Amino acid sequence: MTTATWLLLAAGLLVALALLWTAWTLTRLRRLAGRVRRAREVLDAALRRRAELAAALAREHAGDLGPERADALASAAAGARAPSAGDREAAENALGRLLRRVPAGVLPPELEDAGMRVGLARRFYNDAVRDTRTLRRGRLARVLRLHAGRPLPRYFDIDDGLDAVLTGPGSGTARPVG
Repeated sequence: MTTATWLLLAAGLLVALALLWTAWTLTRLRRLAGRVRRAREVLDAALRRRAELAAALAREHAGDLGPERADALASAAAGARAPSAGDREAAENALGRLLRRVPAGVLPPELEDAGMRVGLARRFYNDAVRDTRTLRRGRLARVLRLHAGRPLPRYFDIDDGLDAVLTGPGSGTARPVG
């Protein structure tokens, strides 16, 4: 075999490897897009559930909460269900702040559970977004413009008060369970 044959064979091998990598990356990007979509649906359901439970709390325990706090909670829950300006994060932050000020004896366990589910769903969604953004920002993915027609998914960043519970106080690492 001549040198030209070896070079042609090496070039063919490089092209085949590039095609395999591209196919693998496109498959991974499609799966990540599905993961982001499913995580967003779960997050939306958890947020709706928390808003419904907050509205029920405002209706059923208005006497325990006081009229001012009950009205504020009811309007924040309505705002979280249908944000007026389209800023869902701001509406959810307002609801979360009001829920944290509800006395512990009045707050039903279902609403506490819904708050934890919101935090976990937000964490799963943001993890899927991070993985997608990382893969799409890789050098070869940008050069080959893989998924360039799709917008980058956005993080959903709210202050749900669960970061210290889920990651430990200021450590940035997960706390050991048990």
